[in-house]
Amino acid sequence: MTQAEPVAFKRHKDTIGYFNKKYVHTGILPGEIGRNIAKAAKVRHASDYDEIYIASKEEAEKQIQTAKIMIELVEKFIS
Repeated sequence: MTQAEPVAFKRHKDTIGYFNKKYVHTGILPGEIGRNIAKAAKVRHASDYDEIYIASKEEAEKQIQTAKIMIELVEKFIS
């Protein structure tokens, strides 16, 4: 594994775009995780900026499952 280059972003969408370019499009991580992160970002944006946003239990459970999968994938990648 090579040393990672330092990067910084001011917007969430830039971070997600870089993540997809560097890890999903190259096949390091599966495309499904990229799609799930994009969905999670939409929920985060709605909860932050919509006047009224109430997440359903199902949405919350999907977010938790995505986070668990992401943790497993990252652990496999770094080991």
